[in-house]
Amino acid sequence: MKLLLNVLKRIHKPAVYSSQPRCRSSSARSGLLPLRNEALIVGSNPELVQRLGTQVEVRTGFITEEEEGAFMQELELGLKKKRYEVDHWDDAIHGYRETERVMWGERCEEVLSRVRSVFPEGSPLLGPVHILDLDKTGYIKPHIDSVKFCGSTIAGLSLLSDSIMRLVKEDDAKEWLDLLLPRFSLYILRDQARYNFTHQILKDEESVFNGQRVPRLRRISAICRNLPG
Repeated sequence: MKLLLNVLKRIHKPAVYSSQPRCRSSSARSGLLPLRNEALIVGSNPELVQRLGTQVEVRTGFITEEEEGAFMQELELGLKKKRYEVDHWDDAIHGYRETERVMWGERCEEVLSRVRSVFPEGSPLLGPVHILDLDKTGYIKPHIDSVKFCGSTIAGLSLLSDSIMRLVKEDDAKEWLDLLLPRFSLYILRDQARYNFTHQILKDEESVFNGQRVPRLRRISAICRNLPG
């Protein structure tokens, strides 16, 4: 993927969490370059990156292109019946379609079982999987998911496009992390990263990781959350 080749040729080097990513598949299966020695998370200072190192993960090649196709086959017909919205009920999303889904075919259910395995053992999950379809011009504004409806962990699959997720400390904007979310990857936010940091998906024109442009196309995320405990 040419854009990831460009990402790896970094112009500058802010603090990075270099133990990422966790490669689960070969580049032949996922379509990604092997990134074992490249960080997918950069931050405002090394102390912050180290402190949140166990609470923020990006796992590349979590699904294959064929598995992505299985999700799209199940989702596309329903999504096409909806129009892209510009106003969200809590003003958090622009240019989006969304739905929830409980029942899945066998191929997708196998993938979702892998996603559920990243949650704390014994932690009950919200039943429906949240599907969020962002148009190329869409974006997610900085927000923190309500503690009334979501527990300590969020995990989301990235379909169709690479993107940049930005986390900013709620009470100190100088503390931030940027996450490169390649297509086919899984991101995980836990504990402090979930409760004390806003998260957002950058607009296409703002989509820059570690000094390098990461074009953002239409993006679909399949998000699982656990229940408040």
